[in-house]
Amino acid sequence: MSLIETIIRSDVREREAYHVPESGGYLKLDAMENPWPLPEVMQQQMGDRLSHVALNRYPIPNYMELKAKIREKLGVPPGYDVIVGNGSDELIAIVSTACARQDRRAKVLAPLPAFVMYAQSAQFAGMDFVGVPLKPDFSLDMEAMREAIRVHQPSILYLAYPNNPTGNLFDTEDMLALIEAMKDTGLVISDEAYQPFAQASMMPYLPRYPNLAVMRTVSKLGLAGVRLGYMSASQELLTEFDKVRPPYNVNVLTESAVTYALDHLEVFNEQAAMLRAEREMLSAALNALPGVQALPSSANFILVRLENADAVFEKLLARKVLIKNVGKMHPLLENCLRITIGTPEENRQFLESFRACVAQPV
Repeated sequence: MSLIETIIRSDVREREAYHVPESGGYLKLDAMENPWPLPEVMQQQMGDRLSHVALNRYPIPNYMELKAKIREKLGVPPGYDVIVGNGSDELIAIVSTACARQDRRAKVLAPLPAFVMYAQSAQFAGMDFVGVPLKPDFSLDMEAMREAIRVHQPSILYLAYPNNPTGNLFDTEDMLALIEAMKDTGLVISDEAYQPFAQASMMPYLPRYPNLAVMRTVSKLGLAGVRLGYMSASQELLTEFDKVRPPYNVNVLTESAVTYALDHLEVFNEQAAMLRAEREMLSAALNALPGVQALPSSANFILVRLENADAVFEKLLARKVLIKNVGKMHPLLENCLRITIGTPEENRQFLESFRACVAQPV
């Protein structure tokens, strides 16, 4: 038996690492990033600010200034605090670690298709993941969800709001009904990574439901490179999650950059508004193409369904256009491609290439 077989878990050996495709030289519309860089004045100001950060010192472990800025600027209800992480991925891992009980096999529930890290973090923490397929229109199958809660009694239920990769917002009353159904058994996490483009949130419901947490990231807002996620919940929950948070998990450059950026939140809000307008334009243009269906989206991407999606995807790659082929993620996504909203010029270039690829015979 080899060293790897001796020391590495079999389920880890059987997995592949998270794949990020090479994007150099491509029109990059695959990762739901904000396409605009910081304005030049902000670049200069942030550069000056970061140059004075004490890189020789560890971060202040409670992140008091950063958390206060998040509470002030990002709609956290009065009296509620946040926990911060190195992206929302780390927050998911923190929650999984805290909830992976040793006296019984705890379970994580989510509708499918959904963000892959829900299932992966559950597996790595030693929890079972239970997926419940959405309806064909990507709405929640409430009967199946209620039955899964009754049978499995999950410790965690993830509801992405809007959902990735489908882009739609689940019905608010359905969300509230599931939070109510989980009140005696587990935590419901509203994953609001795309909230700047949906302008809808479960944050106002935190005081009503002690088993609700709201998780967000600044990545989609326009700061994907600094990797910061935050989550608000009752103080009792945050206290427990903080016990398994790695010390100094957010670095001083990220802390300083995000604190500065939130003082200029209006810039990012304007960019989000432009992306919402571009989303509607691009959706209408895609729906006007024969055989192409652009699904309604409240995120900064559009899911499209078309025949021969694999062939169109390969043709786009040949033209140096990178989007996401999600067709193999779940049966409901067969022949689906996900397109990130870019700048007006990027969207124009994409549409030109996409029209040509769809029109080409297979």
